[in-house]
Amino acid sequence: MLVTASGTDAGKTWVAAEIITLLTRAGHRVSARKPVQSYEPGTGPTDAEVLASASGETPNAVCSPRHWYPVPMAPPMAAAALGRRPFVLADLLAGMRVPGTGRWIVEGVGGVRSPLAEDADTVRLAEALAPRRIVFVVASGLGAVNAVLLARDALRRWPFTVFLNRFQPELDVHTRTAAWLAGRERISVATTIDALAASCWPEAWPPHSARS
Repeated sequence: MLVTASGTDAGKTWVAAEIITLLTRAGHRVSARKPVQSYEPGTGPTDAEVLASASGETPNAVCSPRHWYPVPMAPPMAAAALGRRPFVLADLLAGMRVPGTGRWIVEGVGGVRSPLAEDADTVRLAEALAPRRIVFVVASGLGAVNAVLLARDALRRWPFTVFLNRFQPELDVHTRTAAWLAGRERISVATTIDALAASCWPEAWPPHSARS
């Protein structure tokens, strides 16, 4: 599964880590991968560290240390700002080492079209990985429909599920946004982590699981 989002800080790392935690608690082996990360040093754990904490791996297994860039810019820009050599998608894939068995979750960077290498964005990453499903994380409310439809068009080749982050059912705009996407656009929509995990991995749960 590949997790992407409307942009930075949409919550895709949190979503990926929560799904990994649920699957792990249910007894499933899950590997997390982040092909590249850029970040502001000293502002808390990196994405790779958060994912590693959930999956039980090391941060360097989640994201190759060659592709940690301590500058808060798109990774190829961060590499240039640090005076490090340019890199392409093939370099990232060579460093990922996605396991051949078990479930895996890969988190992209920024938004769908944010550059993650000199020659690639998340669409190119999806083409290389052929994920069984793409999860698109977006903040609930105003602007969500536009962001979702643009992402869906770019990622139309793969099964596509939307996670409306920070969903508040008491807010009319949130419930109407979810209804519009699911009803008019016929897009798979989840508003809780349990529902997202169950829709993406239905075979992972007991037949009478309480998840819905």
